[in-house]
Amino acid sequence: MSNKTPFSPNISTIASAIQPFHVMKILAEAKILEASGKEVIHMEIGEPDFASLPCVHQAANEAAEQGLTHYTPTMGLPALREKLADFYGDFYQANVSQNNIMITPGSSTALQLVLTALLNPGDKVMLADPAYPCNRQFVNLLHGELLAIPVSHETQYQLNLDLLKANWQAGIKVVMVASPANPTGTIIEQNELLAMAEFLAEQNAYFIVDEIYQGLVYERPAESILGNVNLPENVIVINSFSKFFGMTGWRLGWCVLPEHLISVMDRLGQNLFLAAPTPSQYGALRVLEQDALQALEARRAIFEQRRNALINAMQQASFTPKLIPQGAFYLYWDVSEYTDNSEQFCADLLQQTGVAITPGRDFGDYQAKQHVRLAYTTDIEKLTLAVQKISGFIHQNADFETVKSNLPGLVGFDIQGII
Repeated sequence: MSNKTPFSPNISTIASAIQPFHVMKILAEAKILEASGKEVIHMEIGEPDFASLPCVHQAANEAAEQGLTHYTPTMGLPALREKLADFYGDFYQANVSQNNIMITPGSSTALQLVLTALLNPGDKVMLADPAYPCNRQFVNLLHGELLAIPVSHETQYQLNLDLLKANWQAGIKVVMVASPANPTGTIIEQNELLAMAEFLAEQNAYFIVDEIYQGLVYERPAESILGNVNLPENVIVINSFSKFFGMTGWRLGWCVLPEHLISVMDRLGQNLFLAAPTPSQYGALRVLEQDALQALEARRAIFEQRRNALINAMQQASFTPKLIPQGAFYLYWDVSEYTDNSEQFCADLLQQTGVAITPGRDFGDYQAKQHVRLAYTTDIEKLTLAVQKISGFIHQNADFETVKSNLPGLVGFDIQGII
């Protein structure tokens, strides 16, 4: 007979309500299939398939060998903040002071800190639906109120000034956007971003701009909202060393803050994480050197080639995405012609063909059951094969009319000549 004192678990209501990443279920099932010997084409996870640059490894190792493994200041290694300020000037033609830059353990931590600094319980946060799922969960953790605005291909799956005005209501404290965006890869033009920032300043609301995929843009220069002169003091930029810089596992990000938020962010950081990982910061210091940036540009070009190859393969298979991604490494695809349950579509596709993609459910509620996300984070041969497998799967399982050969053309994109 046990003498253990009985205990009834009592998890917080907020924590219990946090939703999982549904893509992780797809990933887990894909790993099981691989373990059984089945070949899987991974297009579900938003992570570059390249390892971090060798120079990053060398710099971190050298720092460790020199004993540079102690805490840095909470705001980050001074040399790294200075280097990032220089990077903004060279890469984005933006005048950013190192004093306004805070280094964080990943960009998610930066966003969590920023929202903690800004939100009181009941404050409203506007964002697009679909959007990156953690954004919603952070607002819920802080007892904020979400205003998820449905967006479609007609607005590039993005918020814009007209949508802000049409959906404005009392109590909105923060508006969040991402450019380029996950899951859509679409961009908000700089003049639109500036107009949105100015409107929000008039409403005494903050504008958080997620730029973690900036650098990974195609057929256009990389741009930051911080490159605009006379930017209002309500703009906060979140960025990361994970995507363009290829340092996912090093867990390092940063934010650029208006002057009045620096002190409170420093105090929050001291209490919540103390400092970002020191070896990661020395690795990041090295990745900002010119030769490393040139190597990263070569990788960006590869992602552009993959995007083009994926679109070309889809065109050949008579699939017609409504928009071509302008950045990141995602394509958000409306599959309503083939299914009314994209989650089941993804599950069946994986089991029958070994192609792993992400259901729209991860990114919001609006038209989630008719969308999937494809990540072109694998080589062109596999991307082309994946499209062939998807086409075979659809035709084998179709209970809909045969796909028409004369589908509408791609919006704003000339597919001719793409390799």
